[in-house]
Amino acid sequence: MFKSVGRFLTRYILPTLVVWLYRALGRSWTYVTENEHHLFDALKSDRPLVGAFLHARTFQLLYYFSRPDRGRWILMCSRSRDGELMAHLEKSLGYQIVRGSSGGGGARALVEMIKAQKKDRGLNSCLAVDGSRGPRGIAQAGIPTLAQKTGGLVIPVAASTASCRVLSRTWDRTALPRLGAKIHIVFGKPFQVPRDLDARQTETLRVTLESRLLDLQAVADGRTGFRDTEPLQVPQATSCARRGRHPRPGLEIRGG
Repeated sequence: MFKSVGRFLTRYILPTLVVWLYRALGRSWTYVTENEHHLFDALKSDRPLVGAFLHARTFQLLYYFSRPDRGRWILMCSRSRDGELMAHLEKSLGYQIVRGSSGGGGARALVEMIKAQKKDRGLNSCLAVDGSRGPRGIAQAGIPTLAQKTGGLVIPVAASTASCRVLSRTWDRTALPRLGAKIHIVFGKPFQVPRDLDARQTETLRVTLESRLLDLQAVADGRTGFRDTEPLQVPQATSCARRGRHPRPGLEIRGG
């Protein structure tokens, strides 16, 4: 009986409560933007967009991008229990969702996103550069692949607020804005990804994107005065050991 009640609460009550709570928080937030024209100019182009951000700032960005004038977006959610809640929340905000992550089903979900953007050129995609499981601040290959296969423009975006709670037990140190928070969003200049890249060039592009986004996030955090006891990115030696790769020099990428 108790298990049945628990399943009922988890499946029906909790998702509704999460949506209500997030919407209430979102309505209380004030957004201050920097270089927002990069977004609106890119939305007017004939190319889909591929948004790039750090996973820790997801909750700060979801409400902002849910506005109709900021484009239509497809997102990826993991198949975990937490992912189920996130998928329900994001669908309620008007996003299209595919299910998968680096922990399982990510490749298939990425293919679904590519097919969706090829079919609907007005549909944009967005991925956390460090995936759903990290390492924190280490870019994965999903965004370069999406942009390469769809012909989309990559647009880096960073969000920050000093009025937040850092969930220190999460791998990404999620920064959840408090009621009434002022959130600063900084957009980077969109850029193209060449269609013909070999494995080495793709890796170099990944590292370049990572560096650009970390720099952009540092600017956003500097604007708000946000401070954390841990760095935006796990130490390079640790992250490279986990991924079995080494940092490489930057690759020139062209602005859109």
